[in-house]
Amino acid sequence: MSQSEDKIDGRRPKRQRKHRPSVSVGLWLIKRLENTIRRYSKVGVTPFFDPVQFAWTGALEAQWQVIRRELDQVLTRQNEIPNFQDISKDQLNITQDDRWKTFFLYGYGYKMADNCERCPETTRLVESIPGMFTAFFSILAPGKHIPPHRGPYNGLLRAHLALMVPEPKEQCRIQVKDQTRHWEAGKFIIFDDTFRHQVWNDTDGTRVVLFLDVQRPLMWPGAWLNRVVLQLIRWSPFIQDARRNHQAWERGLHR
Repeated sequence: MSQSEDKIDGRRPKRQRKHRPSVSVGLWLIKRLENTIRRYSKVGVTPFFDPVQFAWTGALEAQWQVIRRELDQVLTRQNEIPNFQDISKDQLNITQDDRWKTFFLYGYGYKMADNCERCPETTRLVESIPGMFTAFFSILAPGKHIPPHRGPYNGLLRAHLALMVPEPKEQCRIQVKDQTRHWEAGKFIIFDDTFRHQVWNDTDGTRVVLFLDVQRPLMWPGAWLNRVVLQLIRWSPFIQDARRNHQAWERGLHR
């Protein structure tokens, strides 16, 4: 889920995703909870986080080349990988072309079994992450800009493990609030995606990261509240729609 600016790459979007009333009410309630989540955060409230704050990052960084080899196999069928908005219709607010593709292993706690079978070592590694909620390869084509937007809920933090970073790497970057970082192969960037952020790949190459959403470390009772909210999000029409879209893509691929 995302909330975007009114324009995409300087142009008015051709389509705007309109939430059904139940989803709109759910989003409104979630926003009311965000101050509580901030109050109980064990890692503070900041746009970016130091990866060493999270014990699981070291194991994945040490194995990033294993993940990269499985990614290389996935990319041999890159044209068949769905666009992000083909799976999650809400992304139509921020992307409408074929330059942002996603290969899901997990989506909001739901395992994409066929994809996981193709990437067994990556699956093993992401399943070892405490509170892992979503994991996929995020594939950004040359020249792609993802406009300013924010995530729906701060009970999750976002992590990018860089796998393919084209040169010049300074032109492949992410801005969160007023801070900018660029990816480095084999290293994590971790951030709070409820700060407004945007991404550029102003190079001639493809950028790929292992894209993760993980539960924010929280003190009690924030941790309990967060688990309840995340379970409700899993059951929401938005997530169930995305599951059905992914299942339809899988059926088409096998045909």
